[in-house]
Amino acid sequence: MPNYTVILTHEHADFDALASLLGAALLFPGAIPVLPRTINRNGRAFLSLYKNQFPFIEPKEMPRGEVDLAILVDTRSFNSVKGMDKQTQFRVIDHHSVDDPLPDGWRCWEDALGPMNVGANTTLLVEKLMVQHQDLNPIEATLLALGIYEDTGSLIYKSTTHRDLRGAAWLLEQGANLEVLNRFMNYPLSEDQLTLSQRLADASEHLEIAGQSIVIAAAHAPDFKDELSALAHKLREIYDPDGIFVIVDLGDRIQVVARSTTDAVNVGKVAEELGGGGHNRAAAALVREGDLDEVRQRVVSLLRKYTHPATTVRQIMSRGRPQLLTPDMAVDEAAQRMRRWGHEGFPVVDEESGKEELVGILTRREADRAIDHKLGSRPVHKVMSAGNITIRPDASIDELHRLMIESGWGQIPVVDDAGKIIGIVTRTDLIKLWAEVGPISEQLPDVTRQLSETLSATQYQLLQMAGETASDMGYSVYVVGGFVRDLLLDRAKERNGVLDMDIVVEGDAIALIETMRQQYGGRVVPHHRFGTAKWILDDPDAPVHADFLQKATDLPAHLDFVTARTEFYTEPTVLPTVAQGSIKLDLHRRDFTINTLAIVLTPDRWGDLLDFYGGLSDLRRGLIRVLHSLSFVDDATRILRAVRYEQRFGFTIEPRSMELLRDAVELIDRVSPARIRHELERMLQEEEPEKAMRRLHDLGVLRTIQPQWGVDETLNAQFAALRARSQADDPLARAAFHAEGGEPIVRLYWGLLVYPLLPATQPPTNEELDESQPPGGPDDEIIGRLMLRGATQRFMRKLRHLKAHLPELRDPSTRPSRIVVILDRATPAALLLISLVEDDPLLHERLRRYIETWQQIRPSLDGHALRRLGLRPGPVYGEILSRLRAALLDGEIQPGEEERELVERLMGS
Repeated sequence: MPNYTVILTHEHADFDALASLLGAALLFPGAIPVLPRTINRNGRAFLSLYKNQFPFIEPKEMPRGEVDLAILVDTRSFNSVKGMDKQTQFRVIDHHSVDDPLPDGWRCWEDALGPMNVGANTTLLVEKLMVQHQDLNPIEATLLALGIYEDTGSLIYKSTTHRDLRGAAWLLEQGANLEVLNRFMNYPLSEDQLTLSQRLADASEHLEIAGQSIVIAAAHAPDFKDELSALAHKLREIYDPDGIFVIVDLGDRIQVVARSTTDAVNVGKVAEELGGGGHNRAAAALVREGDLDEVRQRVVSLLRKYTHPATTVRQIMSRGRPQLLTPDMAVDEAAQRMRRWGHEGFPVVDEESGKEELVGILTRREADRAIDHKLGSRPVHKVMSAGNITIRPDASIDELHRLMIESGWGQIPVVDDAGKIIGIVTRTDLIKLWAEVGPISEQLPDVTRQLSETLSATQYQLLQMAGETASDMGYSVYVVGGFVRDLLLDRAKERNGVLDMDIVVEGDAIALIETMRQQYGGRVVPHHRFGTAKWILDDPDAPVHADFLQKATDLPAHLDFVTARTEFYTEPTVLPTVAQGSIKLDLHRRDFTINTLAIVLTPDRWGDLLDFYGGLSDLRRGLIRVLHSLSFVDDATRILRAVRYEQRFGFTIEPRSMELLRDAVELIDRVSPARIRHELERMLQEEEPEKAMRRLHDLGVLRTIQPQWGVDETLNAQFAALRARSQADDPLARAAFHAEGGEPIVRLYWGLLVYPLLPATQPPTNEELDESQPPGGPDDEIIGRLMLRGATQRFMRKLRHLKAHLPELRDPSTRPSRIVVILDRATPAALLLISLVEDDPLLHERLRRYIETWQQIRPSLDGHALRRLGLRPGPVYGEILSRLRAALLDGEIQPGEEERELVERLMGS
């Protein structure tokens, strides 16, 4: 039987105990943190929301096997769990009674970084995490911070040490959420505070302003000397309002203490106008003029000025019909849907009565446990959590919190007025809402301002039109992806005025664009199979008829709209299967978190930034991060894109994503050549593509694509030299890039990459060079593996021609006429590239003379002159004219009479 290490703590566990369980689990990978059987009320409430984010298990879930080591945290007493016996060893991590001897065979934790007598047991574990430079997610950091804050009285108990403060500060850096800490903390009151608290509670006035619940509690207390802020906390715990104002007449002055749970109630601004100060959620003021009632009335007046509508379920929910299960569906089938769609729970709906009735919810945990117990064939209703728990889209976040805590459900269906399910809201949505007040996201970008500064007036108005039309149809519409990323990086203006953006519709994109066409004109090109539509705005046969569009000088040629969708992969590296979904699911299918940001375009939330997957944080930290561990397995071309974005933005591939990338490199070989070529071409369009190519080389990706490929400093220098030549004003550069028939620089980059692999001994045939027959040379394998475009293949044949004739071009005895024959079969771009890769002064001189002089040397006689001399037309004309040109190039004759004399000699022969 297997052996296990478990982590245990005391019963009636507080946050320090729960946090110590988590800290030990992070420090001892593989150990099983077992929850105690009894947990304090605030701890139970916290776990009812976020338990699935932690590795905790219940005692009854202990696997079969023997426990050979038990790690005790924040305690020396415990309840045994299955598998423990007399052979079990114990290790203790406990800041209590540190001087008391341990039982025989027990050991104290030797890895503590200092004495064990700190304010919170959690601190001992956090110190070790700090030294190991472990990265925590905000949920982990918040629970660890709760452990420190609760056991140190929010860092003010006498037992608090500098180590507790240092640990708390580090946890804040890691993303611990102070709002959540406040929600689950309790503060004791003195007798005077309790007395005044009761009087304030009796006199409390409840208001609703802009949809926010406000409590105003006022009282006379001229003899009160204690702290008032604790009373505001206490009353907030009692009434749980969005904002609370405690107004107390102390005799010589009136003190106002205000707290809020949301930025929508800006108590700082209210206090500032009363002569005090603070910030959005905590403020105070001393008022020396006016009586208690006058101050109360003034507070109410200021609240109407500084209170705004609350965040509602509508703003964080996933819209659109979620996947629904029926009560009689087999658990196996439900689990398969969960794996395919990536959700943690599905509503179970009974429609037998003809009316949609929610009868429960099935979570992935419940499905997995049923399957583990060989119960996959059982109907869902035998396994699900039964109930009919729903919420309206206009409900407050506090109501959602309460509903999740009371029900224990982590997924709540959202219903409309008719009771129809229109979306779902999850614990994860709440967690993402936390992040908006975390250390990275405290200052959210002013997206509305950035849009107005980046877009033209016409482009801005087009997006507003799309949002208004979608709202009228009951849809939501968003701009997503690369445009949003570049907007936040101040790089969107690099798009040169082109409205290049992805617009996603929660609803029917084709119906939306057809409605806009009817209102504003233009033409619609729908793609029903994919749920996409293109709104053509520059078609003279279908002109726009809105006045402002007709007058616009910066009207984009078209706008592209797509129905929100999700996708799943049936095999590694193959193209995905696509289905309609919500904006959240649509963003989840994207490659990296920095590309999952979206901007709301509907009027009620215009300019709101959606960040479900931490994209803004990664954007600010400069990290390229995949959304899940199989991302590179699903689509190995993401390896190439990760490197491209990393080098373009000067970012870093996040460590775990880099580990996943390295593991998936071999899958590149299973991707079609066309997709590989497409990604490499996009890479070659970057400002300095050699950086990305060198990175691919270092990661072993290039060797997987083409075993002979390599990138070194020489190639880096050639790429840089090519860019410099593209801006030069010499004759060869002008001919290569700017004259008619010039090549794009990307094609020459391809040439630099492929040139070392081209054969040096076998030139292409004249027919291949003239494109009168398909290529058949030894470079076919290279071109086939990369599936290069036709024009690029032709360019490669020109390079192969030049490379095969290098011995002649470098030979001092080779006559100019022969050199011209060779170079005439190439192009200026090919000649320029040869000049970059071949370091030969004689070759360079001959290329220069060819471009500047030899190429222009032609006989003064032509076919008409030959005919006047009596020569019958035929192939001989070409032979004679070629011989004339060769003689001129080699200096055998001079133009004019000597040409005629040579022709006559040739005619005689």
